[in-house]
Amino acid sequence: MRAVASARSLLGAENLDGLSIRKVIDQATSGSIRIPAFQRGFVWDAERVAYLMDSIYKGYPFGALILWRTKEQLQSERQLGPFTLPQNDPDYPIDYVLDGQQRLTSIFGVFQSDITPQEPVEWNKIYFDFEASPDLQESQFLALPDEKVDLEKHFPIGTFFNVTAYRQATAHLDAEKLELIDKVQAEFKEATIPVQSIATDNRAKVAIVFERVNRMGVELDTLQLLSAWTWSEEFDLQERFNDLAEDLRPFGFEDVGEDTNLLLRCCAAIIAHDASPSALIGLNGSEVRTRFQEIENGIKGAVDFLRKNLNIESLNNLPYATLIVALSVFFATPGTTAVKYTETQRKQLLRWFWRSCFSRRYSAGVLRNMNRDIAEAVALRTSGSSSIDQFSASVDSEYFLNQSFSVGTVSTRTFVLLLAQQKPLSFVSGSPITLAKVLQNYNRNEFHHLYPRAYLKQQGVKAENINALVNFAFMSSQDNKTLGGVAPSVYRQTMDVNATPKILEKSLCPASLFEDDFEKFSDERAARLVSAAKELIATQ
Repeated sequence: MRAVASARSLLGAENLDGLSIRKVIDQATSGSIRIPAFQRGFVWDAERVAYLMDSIYKGYPFGALILWRTKEQLQSERQLGPFTLPQNDPDYPIDYVLDGQQRLTSIFGVFQSDITPQEPVEWNKIYFDFEASPDLQESQFLALPDEKVDLEKHFPIGTFFNVTAYRQATAHLDAEKLELIDKVQAEFKEATIPVQSIATDNRAKVAIVFERVNRMGVELDTLQLLSAWTWSEEFDLQERFNDLAEDLRPFGFEDVGEDTNLLLRCCAAIIAHDASPSALIGLNGSEVRTRFQEIENGIKGAVDFLRKNLNIESLNNLPYATLIVALSVFFATPGTTAVKYTETQRKQLLRWFWRSCFSRRYSAGVLRNMNRDIAEAVALRTSGSSSIDQFSASVDSEYFLNQSFSVGTVSTRTFVLLLAQQKPLSFVSGSPITLAKVLQNYNRNEFHHLYPRAYLKQQGVKAENINALVNFAFMSSQDNKTLGGVAPSVYRQTMDVNATPKILEKSLCPASLFEDDFEKFSDERAARLVSAAKELIATQ
């Protein structure tokens, strides 16, 4: 208990019993509860709002508001749904909503009557259905357009907190309905909204809460969060990222410029040498602005290195997109100068890349490993050498024999890049495969079985063995159709006789491919793949 209390004290967090609906309405109307720009907009529909009202009425849990209390107003804020909130009293703190905006907007929109929405609103017209049975599962509240409302059956609950409107809405009701609706109103007046409040002006602490909320599946926009702290009249972070995406488009890497989380990690890594969320949120806005050219140079340099040294043509080719982060740190330089790396540095970066892939380095302990690699990338650039590639990595036949081919997995992407280093040839014509085209349009259609699936099924081979990495190669759909679903010894006749030995060599395939012995072939090809992989992770 003592440790929990200490953590709460450190964050400045308070657990409150809750706020009444009236209190929430009053605080939002006064402008003391506000929506930060990094929150997404209001997206709930009328039916979902009606179900929230039913949950409140029946006392079901509906989630807490997480509020960040600060004395510093953000430069960029969002409306509360369609409602523009007034400026708050500068002598009082602001409560920014970190989580629960959809619920808060729904409650405010249904019950408040002081602020006129900036656009027509339909989702807030919620009615209590007098004819609905008090069922535990079914909602007793309806979202209805005006033309479907029957005031003998439907009561507008938006009048509950407006004395005059409530008196007018109940004037025509008989005694039984009046008694019932009075009880319903009482439930809402007595209801409380659970609230957790974090009181701090320290953005790093807000980042911790922000990260935890994200982990719980709530989609908050990190880019908008950082933009709120870096924006100026001359600088818009979102626009600069869009420009970067366009710059990278001719090279097939526009996805890097569109992956805001990846870009933000690169920003934090280059400026703070730390890719953690707290470092990200703690970035100084003016420093981001003044060093953005350095950030762009780092990312562009990383992309150029990947294309020229590893035949990587798009973000989809990378086993881990986060590999770009440490590389961008190495290539980050101010102005128009570019990093000129030595052959020793190049080899160290390549060993680091391949060892990271085969060891699945960024599948666990991601932040720890990333920050270690960032520090080593800085050392490599400034001193000429470092320990960036000094961590264990191993590969054996099981890697290729026991893992299935699936284009979205780390192992398959690593396998594809391993094959790409060999500059493979077409299985039919023996002509070089245009890797840039194939890898930019990275999909399953560019890779096919060496032992056709139909043939192996007839032999009774299990699906997991048929689809193992060891049985795949660069092969277009057209080549695959030409070869057909027959035994390799048969489709060999459609291949260029003179080019066949070279085709096999460039695909890391043994000659036993044509012996129609799948088990022997699998073992021998796995051995060749292992040998090629060990070359990459050991010496390059």
